[in-house]
Parts: sequence; C-alpha cells; structure tokens
Amino acid sequence: MDFSFTSDQQDLRELAAKILSDATTLERTKAVVTEQDGFDRDLWRALAEAGLVGISMPESVGGAGLGFLETCIVLEEVGRTAAPIPALAVMGLAAPALAEFGATDALEGVASGERIVTAALTEAVGDAYAPSTSSTGGKLTGEKVCVPAGLDAKAIVVSAIDGIYLVDPSAAGVTVQRQDTMLGAPTARLVLSGAEATKLAGPEGLTWLLERAQTALAVTMSGAASTALDLTATYVKEREQFGRAIATFQAVSQRTADTYIRKEAIKLTAWQAAWRLDAGIPAAEQVDAAKYWAAQGGQDVLLAAHHLHGGVGVDRDYPLYRYFLLAKQLELDLGSETPTLVHLGALIAETPVG
Repeated sequence: MDFSFTSDQQDLRELAAKILSDATTLERTKAVVTEQDGFDRDLWRALAEAGLVGISMPESVGGAGLGFLETCIVLEEVGRTAAPIPALAVMGLAAPALAEFGATDALEGVASGERIVTAALTEAVGDAYAPSTSSTGGKLTGEKVCVPAGLDAKAIVVSAIDGIYLVDPSAAGVTVQRQDTMLGAPTARLVLSGAEATKLAGPEGLTWLLERAQTALAVTMSGAASTALDLTATYVKEREQFGRAIATFQAVSQRTADTYIRKEAIKLTAWQAAWRLDAGIPAAEQVDAAKYWAAQGGQDVLLAAHHLHGGVGVDRDYPLYRYFLLAKQLELDLGSETPTLVHLGALIAETPVG
C-alpha cells in the first residue's frame, strides 16, 4: 500500500506551514503570551480564512468535509511552530466528536473562527478512560481541570462515567474558572453541579473521542520534536569549543543521533495511529503506542535539546523554551507514559492468543 501523502495533502501542509511560520516569530509570540493572554486571535482568524480550522468539519457548517488525516497534517505544523492557538482543543478534541455524534449545531461559526469549542476530558486524578463525573437525570456533577481554551469556549464536550455530553458553559450549574499552567495560555477549571447537559454518546463514544484526541496530541508532539531537533542540530554545528564545532565531539554526535531516533519513533507511531483511525481500522493499541512515544520520546528529545544547548536553551529570547513547555503539556495531557503503558498492557492481555 502507498502510505505517502497525496499532492493535495502536501499542498495543505505547505499552506499551513506558510501561515503558521510567518506568524510565529519569537517577537510576536512573546507579545501574544504577555499581552493577549496566550491566544493569537489574528493567527486563528487567518487559519480560518484559509479554510484550515474547518478542514475536517462538515460542509454544512462551513468546513471542507475532509478526513482525520488532514486535521493531523495541520496539527503537526501547529506543533512544529508551537503556535499559541487552540487548534488542538478545537480541531483535535471537540469538533470531531460534535460532528460524529450529530451535534453539528454546536459547530456553527467554528470553521470561520468566530466561535471556540473545546473538550473537558481531564480530572485531577484518575484515568481519562474512566472519568468520575456522574450523570443523574441528564445533569452532570463533577470537576474537570486544565480544559484547553475553556475560558473562550461557547460549547464544551465533557466526559462522564456513562459517555460524553455537550455542556453550555453559561448554563446553570456550570462554573468556569481560570487555571494557569506553565504553557502561558490559561486553561479552565470546570465545576459541574447538577448542570444541564445533552448526551452525545455512551462509553464507546468516549473511547472513540479519546483515541482521536491522543493521536492528535501525538501528531502535535511530532511537529514540536522535529523543530526542537532542527534547532539543536543547527546550534551544535555553529557552537564552538576548543576551536571546534561541538557537533564534531563524539558524545554530542551520539546524543544527537539518539534524539533523531526518538523523533522518528514519535512521528512514525503517531502517523500509524492517525492513518488507521482515518481508514476506520481498529487502532487502540497503536494509539497507546503513539501516546507513549509522544510522552516519553518527546521529553527525551527536549531534554537532550536543552542539554546540548546549555544555558541558551532556557533563554526566553531563544525559541527552544516554547517547545519544552509545549512538550511537557503534551506529555501529561490524557495520560503520561506510565498510565499509557498500563492501558496498553490491559489491551494486550485482553487480546486472544492464536
């Protein structure tokens, strides 16, 4: 089979890369984080006008009606530029569930960049596949943390014990509080106290959503790891010590080679999961493998990058720190390496032998 991207998909990648790279200079990104609450609304509108925000949303709500692979192509470029926009929350988490489970009314104005939607899938403790938020008579009670773009969202997909629900953040029984994280853009703490909600799907719907969300995270990490390695390769070729570029030192070249292998592992496992999901092929184990490599491999890549850069890597006048913060967030979202391996082990144990 041919796993290469089509010419249209390559054009999509080039368009996304052009818009994102032009708008994510170090100076502009620093200004966005300090002056605009970590959300580059001008860049988001530019992506929407180019048709990229709604690339996989239904045509009935202004989208292009393409597949999950096209979403992942855009998200990898978002990771490659560490763009301060809610692409992962909107395109990788909420919009796919709203489209799949018939809540397209909530997608009105999303593809055009006028409205934000997100998903609340993380709780303070526990496994994303086994949330503790409960439903009684269609009303939700529970608490979600680190909800991406939660302060701007007009609709939130919420995971619960018995499936996934659609919640209006302005409804009675819903409290949205600002929650700052290390990334710079504030997230939200969502408290539900008998909140009215519309059920979208049962537990199988939650699994469907989490598989795509974790894959979207892994693909974004692939882009971030790629740029971190590019920055490192450039730096070690230019940085001299004892009259030689440090890239010529054996320990440096070996560390860089190991980092390249990890970067490739992130990329290949992420795209394997994305391809299987897009093709409608079961991908539970592949998603866990991708999330593991995104979590463990992503941190390996960024730690090596910082080590090889020395003090330059933590200077906020140098771009590497943005990728480290993004990678740490992607590592922890929806399960770090240990819970992901536990989930993968359970899947393997349940697979019949022979």
